Amino acid sequence: MSVPSPLRETPVPAARPPAPGRLTNRPSAGTVSAVLVLLVLLAASLWSVAELRINVATFVDGAHQAVAFTRRTLPLDFPPVVEILRLCGQTLGIVILATLLSTILSVPLALLAASNTTPNNPSRLGARSLIVVARAVPDVVLAIAFVRIFGIGALTGVLAMGLHSIGMIGKMYADAIEHVDAGPPTALRASGATRLQQIAGGVLPAVLPAFVAVGLHRLDINLRVSVVLGFVGVQGIGFAIAESMAVLDFQRGIALSLVVLLLCVVVELISGSIRTALLGRAAAGPSRGIAAGVTRLATRRSASGKVDDERLDLDVDLVRDPRLRSAAALVSGRTTPPWTARRITSATYTAITVAVIVLSFIGSGISPLEFLESLPQTIHSIGLFFPPQTGGLFGTLLEQLLVTVQIALAATLFGVVLSLPIGALAARNVAPTPGVANVFRLVILLIRGIPELILGIVFVVITGLGEVAGAVALGIGAVGLLGKLVADSLEEVDAGPEHALQATGGSRWQVFFAATLPAGSRALVAHVLYLLDTNIRSATLLGIVGAGGIGFYLLSASQVLQFGVVTTILIMIFVTVMLVELLALWLRERF
Repeated sequence: MSVPSPLRETPVPAARPPAPGRLTNRPSAGTVSAVLVLLVLLAASLWSVAELRINVATFVDGAHQAVAFTRRTLPLDFPPVVEILRLCGQTLGIVILATLLSTILSVPLALLAASNTTPNNPSRLGARSLIVVARAVPDVVLAIAFVRIFGIGALTGVLAMGLHSIGMIGKMYADAIEHVDAGPPTALRASGATRLQQIAGGVLPAVLPAFVAVGLHRLDINLRVSVVLGFVGVQGIGFAIAESMAVLDFQRGIALSLVVLLLCVVVELISGSIRTALLGRAAAGPSRGIAAGVTRLATRRSASGKVDDERLDLDVDLVRDPRLRSAAALVSGRTTPPWTARRITSATYTAITVAVIVLSFIGSGISPLEFLESLPQTIHSIGLFFPPQTGGLFGTLLEQLLVTVQIALAATLFGVVLSLPIGALAARNVAPTPGVANVFRLVILLIRGIPELILGIVFVVITGLGEVAGAVALGIGAVGLLGKLVADSLEEVDAGPEHALQATGGSRWQVFFAATLPAGSRALVAHVLYLLDTNIRSATLLGIVGAGGIGFYLLSASQVLQFGVVTTILIMIFVTVMLVELLALWLRERF
C-alpha cells in the first residue's frame, strides 16, 4: 500500500495591507453575477404583477364578491359525523400508505445517491437522476396517468403521491446519509464487516431519527396534496369536496374544507411533536450513542491487529448503558440485545406503527389484488401517452406556460412580502414577547393547514376565473411555508452579534437589521428560491380549478382522452421545473 508523501511546508507570502479607502473583502465575480440574477428575478416578478393586472382595484372589487360568497356558504352544511370519520379515515389511509411507499423506495435510492455509501459514480448519478425526475413530475400528472391505468380510487392516490414524494424524501435521505459520522462504518469495516453490515450497523442507526422525521414531514405535505388529487379522481375527502364544488354546493364544500383544515392542523401538531422528540434525542451527538459505542469497541485491537474477542465479550457483560451494550453486541457478533426498558419502548412503537399500517389498508379500501389485476393493461395504457402530440395548440400551450410562470413569480413576490414580517415576528429572538411569537406561529400553522387548492377555489369565486385568483391564493398560501422557514432561520442565527449590539445599547430594530437579518440572509435566499420552485408546480395544479395557466389545458386534455397532448404538457412542465432547479442550484453555489 503506497504511503502518501508528507505535505511540503510552503512559505505563505505576507498579506498586503489594504489600500486606503478600499474594502478588505471584495465580492467575487460569482457573487456579483448571482445578485444580478436575483435582481432580474425581482424585475420579472414585478413585471408579472403588472402583466396579470393585479392591483388595489382588484382587491376592492373582490371584497364585494367575498361578502356575496360568504352569504352563499352560510350556514355550513356538515355531513353526518359517521361520514366525516369515514372520509377522514380513507384520506389518512391513502396518505399514510403513500408516504410509506415513498419511504421504502427512497431508502435504497438514497444509499445509492449518497457519496459515502454508493458502490460507484454511475450508480450515484443514476440514483440522483431518478430522484430529480420524481421531484420534477407533478403528482397531479401522475394521478391523471394512473387514473387511466387503475381507474378512480385510492390506489391511484397512493401511487401518485408515493412516487412523487421520492423526489423530496430521497434527496433528504441522501443528504442525511452523507453527513453521517464516518467513524462507526470505518470501525466496522476494520473488524471485517461487509458493506451491508457497515450500512446496517454504522449508517442506518445514525440516520433513523432523521429518516422518521422527514417521513412525518412528508406525511403533512401529502395530506394537503390528497385534497388536490381528489379533483382528478382520487377518493377521500378531496374527492367529496370536488363533487360538492362541481354542483356549486359551497355550503358542503367549504364545510368539508374546514374539516380538512382541522385534520391538517391536528396531524401537523402530532407529527411536529414526534419530529421534535426524535431530532432532540438525536442531537445528543454520536459521542453518547451507539455510534460512539461501535467506534470505541471496534477499535480495541490486540497486537496482531485483530479484534480482541475476549475484551469485547467482557464489554458486553459489563457495560450498563443499553446503547453501548448494543454496540458491543454488534461488534462481537451477538444479534439479540437484552430486553431493557428502551427496547420494550421501541417494540411498542413498532407494534403501533404496524397497527397503523394495517388500519390504513383497511381504511383506504386498497387491496393488493386490485394492483395485480390492473398490471396487464399497464403497458397498453402507457402506450396511449406516446407519441407526444400538440393537438394544434402548441402556441397556446407555450403562452399558458408563460402565464403559469408569471403566476408563480407574482405569488412568490407576494409570499415574500407577507412572510418576512410574519416570519420575523414568529421568531422568538425577534418578537417583542414570547406571546407574540406564539400568536404568529399559530397564524403560520393555520395558513399552512389550508391546501392551496382550497384557497384557489375561494379566490376563483371571489375574483373570477383567471390568473389573479391563482397568484393571490399562492401568495397567501406561501405564508404557511416561507413564514415557517423564515422564523426557523432567524432563530438559528448566531446570537453573538445580537448580544454585542444589545450590549452597546442598540434598539430591537437596530439589532434585527444589523445582526439578525444579515446572518440569516443566505438561508432566506435559498428559501425564496425553493418557494419559487414550489409555486411553479402549485400554479399548474391551480389551473385545474380555473385559476389560470397551463393546468386547465392539462385537465381538459386528460378529460377528452388526448393523452398525447398530456405528454406534451408534461414535458413542458418538466423542462421548466428543471430549469428553475438548475438556476436555484447555481445560485446556492454562488452564495
